[in-house]
Amino acid sequence: MTSTPARAGFRLLVTGQGLSWFGDAFGPIALAVAVLAGGGSATELGLVLAVTMAARLACTLVGGVWADRLAPARIMVVSDLVRAASTLGTAAYFATGQDRPLALCALAAATGGAAAFFGPAFTSLRPLLVPASRRHAANATLNILQNAAFIAGPASAGVFVAWAGAPWAFVLNAVSFLVSAATVAAIRVDAPRAERTGMLAELREGWREVTSRSWLLAGLLAATAYHAAFGAVVVLVDVIALRDLGGPTSLGWISAASGAGGLLGGLVALRLPPSRPLLVGWPCVALMAVYAAAFAWPGTLPAVVVAGAVGFGGLMYFSVCWDTALQDGVPHRVLARVASWDILTSFVAIPAGNALAGPLSHAVGTRRVILTAAVVMALASFAPMLVRGSRDLVRAGAEPAPVPVGVAVSQ
Repeated sequence: MTSTPARAGFRLLVTGQGLSWFGDAFGPIALAVAVLAGGGSATELGLVLAVTMAARLACTLVGGVWADRLAPARIMVVSDLVRAASTLGTAAYFATGQDRPLALCALAAATGGAAAFFGPAFTSLRPLLVPASRRHAANATLNILQNAAFIAGPASAGVFVAWAGAPWAFVLNAVSFLVSAATVAAIRVDAPRAERTGMLAELREGWREVTSRSWLLAGLLAATAYHAAFGAVVVLVDVIALRDLGGPTSLGWISAASGAGGLLGGLVALRLPPSRPLLVGWPCVALMAVYAAAFAWPGTLPAVVVAGAVGFGGLMYFSVCWDTALQDGVPHRVLARVASWDILTSFVAIPAGNALAGPLSHAVGTRRVILTAAVVMALASFAPMLVRGSRDLVRAGAEPAPVPVGVAVSQ
């Protein structure tokens, strides 16, 4: 059973992260406006974003090790405080009219590096706050909250930046990190820790845990291919929408439908938890291939809007199933390290797909590239189903399948 303090801790986590996710939506919009409206170029903006991502790449695995070494809540609090400080520094940078790109990149690196520590620790903390039978529902609740914040946040951020200016949007984002730190610091839960054997040894142990589970290794390999293709799709859908589907208004409709679909997917996951999360989850994520293909055929805005809602609904349903599978199928002492490997595959593959989208579309055409990406996404989604471990993994607390009469069960 999970203790009353732990249940109270989950409520604190939900409150703090909901506000933090809402505040996170202000950062990217404030950065784009501050750089470009302040006379900076798209190259400067891209450099800052690249530095942020590079810092996350460099620190993700280290963050996983430390989240297994220390109480995950402690790592999350420190990460939030570092991000609050770097975000306030960014606000001061733009408020005072600075023109030192290296200083801005240093602030971006601090923000990205701290975020790399937060992610694995967040994954490690969640299963400590709910009973095993409620993990799927808890993951669905957080998923719904995150999607709601990502729907409401950008629109609110645009209005706020236009009214108060980009520096104050950074201040609000920093305050959201402080709120997150305060709520996480108030959580009281026992967190068994892994033995320290050295950074490299602990990293290798985390990778051994991945390779020793067929469903997990197959999932990470499939996710790498999937995210590389998805990275190309992310770029090309904007190009096609602006060029062929009606311009910025079409992007708004597609974004709204995708957000609503993701929210619906989380709600369905909350109401319909599968007993075999990966058996159901992997086919759901394949629906994103339908979304990508809809830009090439039939290539109409109504079809893309519907496909976006369906595809992102399937993606969010899978996300809940995958998080639950990790929490149920991986020992907690190595969960953060395994999560860091999971996060790293996405961070590496998506930028690669982003970078390849333009050259490939110039070489063979946008339609061919996005259709090829859709095929890769579909194949990557179904490939893990060839592994028996993916089909057989059972959610903790799920009712076992009935055994037919007359069939002996081996122990």
